[in-house]
Amino acid sequence: MTINNQFTEPQQTICVATNVVRPDKTGNAGTASLIAEHFIEVSMNEKPVLRLTCTPNRLSELVLGRAVTEGFVKHREDVETLYICENGNRARIYLKQEIGSVKDENMLQTEPTCCTDNRLLGNFKIDNKLRELAYADCPQEWIFALIQKFSENASLHKKTMGTHSCYLSYKGEYQGVFEDIGRHNALDKAVGYALINGLEFEHCILFTTGRVPVDMVRKAVMAGIPVLVSKAVPTAEAVEMARRYHLTLICRAWPDSYEVYNEGKQEG
Repeated sequence: MTINNQFTEPQQTICVATNVVRPDKTGNAGTASLIAEHFIEVSMNEKPVLRLTCTPNRLSELVLGRAVTEGFVKHREDVETLYICENGNRARIYLKQEIGSVKDENMLQTEPTCCTDNRLLGNFKIDNKLRELAYADCPQEWIFALIQKFSENASLHKKTMGTHSCYLSYKGEYQGVFEDIGRHNALDKAVGYALINGLEFEHCILFTTGRVPVDMVRKAVMAGIPVLVSKAVPTAEAVEMARRYHLTLICRAWPDSYEVYNEGKQEG
C-alpha cells in the first residue's frame, strides 16, 4: 500500500470572541476555542463514494478506516494506493479488486457528523455480510489501562470540549488517541491507523467516548475488532447485535468500574 497525502494539516482550533451572560444580568467579554470543520469527498477506483464532515486531521486514517468498516477493505494488501490532494478535499482510494458498480456515479451522499445508521456507501454490489468474531484476550487490566488514557489525553477535547475520541490498544499496548467531531469518524481513524501500521484487527481493542448504537457495533464487527469499550451507554439493539456476533461490549467504563454487556466468544 502506497499513501500519497499532499495535505498539510491546518490549525485544528479557531479562537472566537464571546459574550458571557449571567442570571444576575452581569457579564463580560470572553473567548472560546472552537474545533474546525472540514469536508472531504472520497472515491474508490474512480467511483464517487461519499462526502465526510470531519476534523482536518489524520485524513489517511479516516478514509482507509471507513473503507474497512464498510466492508470494502479487509487487509492492508487490499489497497494499492491512497491519494489525498493538497487542500484535503479529495481522497482517491485505488483497490486491487473492483468494487462493483454504482447507479449514478455523479451522486455523492453526505454523511452527517453524529446521526446513527450512517451507512451511505450507496449502491455498490458488494458482500457486506457480517461474520462472527473469534475469541479475543481481554484482561481487565488492559481495559482499565485503556480507560485511564481517557483522563490523560485527548488534547483537542480538553481545549474545545467539541470532539469525540477513540483510543486504540493492540495486544494490551496503547497505540494512541484519535479525535474528531463525529464519534464514527474517530473510530474509523483508529481502525485506519491499525490498517496502515499492519496491526491485526483481531488483537485490537477500541475505547470510544461516544454512545454505542447499532452502527458503532457494526463498525467494530465489520472490521473484525472483537472488543469495543465506551464510557457511555449502548442501545438495546446494539447489545443484541454484539451478542449475535460475539463482540465483547463494555460500557459505562470509568476508572473505578465498567459494565460488561456482552462477553465475546470464549476460548475453546
